[in-house]
Amino acid sequence: MFLGIDTGGTYTDAVLFSPDDGVVAKAKALTTRHDLTIGIGEAASRVLKDGSAAAKSIELVSLSTTLATNALVEGQGDRAALIMIGFDENDLQKDGLADALGSDPVIFLPGGHDVHGRARTLDLSALEEQLEELGESVAAFAIAGYFAVRNPEHEIAVRDRVRTKTGLPATCSHELSSRLGGPRRALTTLLNARLVAMIDRLIDATQAHLSASGIAAPLMVVRGDGALIASDLARARPIETILSGPAASLVGARYLTGMSDAVVSDIGGTTTDVAILEDGQPRLDPDGAIVGGYRTMVQAVAMHTFGLGGDSEVHVSDTGLETQIRLGPRRLMPLSLAAHLDPEPVIAALKRQLSTDQTGRLDGRFACRTGVPNRLAAALQPQEAALYERIKDKLLPLDELLSATPQRATLDRLAARGLVHIAGFTPSDAMHVLGRQDNWNGEAARLGAGLLARRKNGAGKAIAQDAEDLAEQTIARLTRQSCEVILTTCLADDGETQIDAARSRSVGRALDRAHGVVKFALTLDRPLIGLGASAASYYPAIARMLNSDSAVPPHADVANAVGAVAGHVRTSVIVFVTAPQEDVFAVNGAGISEQYRSEGEAMSRARELAREAAEQEVAMAGAEEPVIRLAEEIKAPEVEGMRSFVEARVTATADGRPRITRDDGSDRSAE
Repeated sequence: MFLGIDTGGTYTDAVLFSPDDGVVAKAKALTTRHDLTIGIGEAASRVLKDGSAAAKSIELVSLSTTLATNALVEGQGDRAALIMIGFDENDLQKDGLADALGSDPVIFLPGGHDVHGRARTLDLSALEEQLEELGESVAAFAIAGYFAVRNPEHEIAVRDRVRTKTGLPATCSHELSSRLGGPRRALTTLLNARLVAMIDRLIDATQAHLSASGIAAPLMVVRGDGALIASDLARARPIETILSGPAASLVGARYLTGMSDAVVSDIGGTTTDVAILEDGQPRLDPDGAIVGGYRTMVQAVAMHTFGLGGDSEVHVSDTGLETQIRLGPRRLMPLSLAAHLDPEPVIAALKRQLSTDQTGRLDGRFACRTGVPNRLAAALQPQEAALYERIKDKLLPLDELLSATPQRATLDRLAARGLVHIAGFTPSDAMHVLGRQDNWNGEAARLGAGLLARRKNGAGKAIAQDAEDLAEQTIARLTRQSCEVILTTCLADDGETQIDAARSRSVGRALDRAHGVVKFALTLDRPLIGLGASAASYYPAIARMLNSDSAVPPHADVANAVGAVAGHVRTSVIVFVTAPQEDVFAVNGAGISEQYRSEGEAMSRARELAREAAEQEVAMAGAEEPVIRLAEEIKAPEVEGMRSFVEARVTATADGRPRITRDDGSDRSAE
């Protein structure tokens, strides 16, 4: 038996999976962000019980997660310091690096290398001056060196000094990507540093439960391209787990439906993830994954992630004559869930607010701490620290918590740092009001809908007739926005980047079936596969609006967990060969920088290095008996009849099944 676990923003799913029989049992539990062990333990224990499986029968455990993706979409993550070697401040203006950095500290050090891997002088003085103070105010370090992919020695020197002095996690850019493009590699490394503690907590929680349950199987984690890696490697490279959950869902969609060509849309609590399945394989993004508006250097499925889900914040624009509802991108704790967890104070506050004649802007909103360790609240501004001190573990209504308008922005910053949960009305609440969902507290959902419904638009009319009307408007908005994000993905895949599905009048007329002399209509050229716990509730209507066939397969609610145990281990390494001068050939990559007198010697060494590095990498990732494939790309144009060597790239790709544990405690590769 294999155990697949998916930790999402709202639910943690678990499946018991047999290579012969497929899904044997499945279970769900609420994701407990303050202590992930609780949600993981509940889901895993339930699925073992429901499947009548003994702990010793589990040969492999595989984990997929949307936590890293959600954190970047919502602008969350720990405070990190960025160390730039050989760069200057102008480089922060490239690839969105300055925007991503925000108020986090950055240090510029002289050093780095040239395109052939030759070193400049490294000076650590600026680092030594600030390192002790930074060790007290950040959670991790990101280190990016100029041309570090050609020679990583300066990144390694800085990393070792940081770890020795502070004991904190430090990631080098060359460990995450072999591709050129320093600022984007620095951006990727910065985002990685912000996620280290989060993924650490997730893996610790999973391993703690496995150990307590007597499960001795290896723990794997799904990468963003759908491949598996060992959990220790995922700790060091959490950025590679962005789009982990969506990638697992694609693998799961293929397995559950048997379809080779489809549009796959997975709706969760925080995000909707849309991708194309073609010839049975998910398309990979050749330029790196885009998450939270940032283009990273992480190889991942060509997935478009949107801040739209069952727990999305409901925005009501009441300034115009016509009421407009928009959803997301921020996730809120649904009122129905808040009252499910702590009913008395939530219900009492909602009834109090509804009993007054005045409609307050803070009505129906609550806040509480997320329960993360206090050290993650370091370096708060005075106003942030003061407000954080007033927020407790129990939910407090915002009209009692906040005393001034500027405090709303302060609260939003605390939420963005992952320190505070904000609760409010969401599509999940709307589904409770309409009787299409009943797993949480429906009374709180109805009261919250009533508070929103009585707000007035610019014409002085209530924005909805009653709670049911407001709920119907919310679900209609979710259907429409879902169609828009699906079309945005498909149009981009077709190269139609000039059409904005959310703004195009032609697309709008087609979706609305609007009458006119010219009739606009659209459809998809392949079925729409809907995944997620609420897929059966949402996707039939979405497919009808798109005039397309749809499929919501059995076990669509746990497709990510299914995909987590159906994947395999894959990794690749690139080694470069360049010619810094006549009759000198530099071999750079896999942590090595060497020079040879002939192209043949250099190419032979590059192949050897690439193969050895790929074998080591895939072994670290948790595979046995991998298949190694080499590919070469040589740039050597002829100039006036003479061949001129410019550059060569040797790419080694290793592919294998994960190592598993048998009942007798021995290891073998999964067949």
